[in-house]
Order: sequence, then structure tokens, then C-alpha cells
Amino acid sequence: MIKSLVALMAGLTFSGAVMAAGIVEGKDYQVIDQPMKSEAPANKIEVTEVFWYGCPHCYALEKPLNEWVATLPDDVEFDRMAAPLGKVWEQHAKAFYAAKSLGIEHEMRQDFMDAIHKQGKRLTDEDDIAEFFTHYGVTKEQALKALDSFGVKSQIQQAVAKMRSYQLMGVPDLIVDNHYVVTPDSAGSLENMPKIASALIEKVREERQEAK
Repeated sequence: MIKSLVALMAGLTFSGAVMAAGIVEGKDYQVIDQPMKSEAPANKIEVTEVFWYGCPHCYALEKPLNEWVATLPDDVEFDRMAAPLGKVWEQHAKAFYAAKSLGIEHEMRQDFMDAIHKQGKRLTDEDDIAEFFTHYGVTKEQALKALDSFGVKSQIQQAVAKMRSYQLMGVPDLIVDNHYVVTPDSAGSLENMPKIASALIEKVREERQEAK
């Protein structure tokens, strides 16, 4: 099992290196002209998925993205950012950041998206969101407090600022090293987005090595 995992990681590294040489700026990915400061440690390569719970493309990307994230090496740090592009999006962004603050986002994520995309629920009313959260070990009062917290409001404001800085008008997107953007259009498909991101991760490694 260990040998198989080592072989898989070696194959992914080799594949990323090959792809890094073949990807083209402006075609496979875009460069962020004025990137905001990264919150990741200096020795990490940050990858951020920009998403909306209600986006069908984000929902379709969830499985292949999670499978890819599970293979990422130790020098890569993966995170997510909810995009507050509009009233409904903002309510779902509140749900995301509140769930993170309560420590339940990872556990409830798939169920929350299933409720929207399979069961036809809107989950935009804060009472409904809070009620949904009660299935994951928090009280409704705790959930409502988190949804209306200063921390959640601040994170939404930061997300709005980043969306403007990145000049993003839709989702899903993958931001690599706070400098490169991969979209479904640039990657050619949802499934290809992680592959382009892998190539960009290798590109960042090479750039950092050259800068030493």
C-alpha cells in the first residue's frame, strides 16, 4: 500500500512537471495583476477554490476536486472561499463562514449541497440555515449567533475584496499561489481544472527554486 502511494505521488509530480512546461498563460490560466497578500505560510503553495453552494458546476466539481485534494503533497495548502456575488450567494457565504467558525463545515458540506441540488431547498433564510446546522452538534442559538457574528461579516467583506482584486465574475475558480486563476473555460472542462492547477503548482515550485 505504501509503495503504491509513493508511486502515485511520484507519478503526480512527474505529470505536474510535464504539464507545467506545456500550459500557456492567457489560454490555460490567467495571471492576477494585483494579488492580495496570501494568508498561507511562506513555505506553502496555497490553492483556493472559489465557489458558491448553489452553483451546479461547483456541485459537479466537488467529487473530482476532493479526490485531487486528497493527493496533494505537504507543501500545498488547500482552502475554500465562498463567493458573495449577490443576495442569495451572500446568504450561502454566511452559511459557509459560520459553519467553519463552528467547526462543522467539512461534515455538513455535502449534505448542504445535496439539500440544494437534489432536494430543491433554497437554504437562504437564516432560520432555515440555523435549523440545518442543528443536525451537526450545535444549537440553533449558536448557529444564529455565528451567522450574525462580526467574524463572519468580516470574512464576507474580505471575500468581496478578493473577488474584485481577482476580477472574478463567476465560479468555480481555482486560485494557485494567490497569483494564477484556473476557470472551467480556461481548463476546457471541470474535470481538467485540477490538472491545470497541478501544473501551476509545479510552476510555482520552479519559480521559487529559481528565486533562491
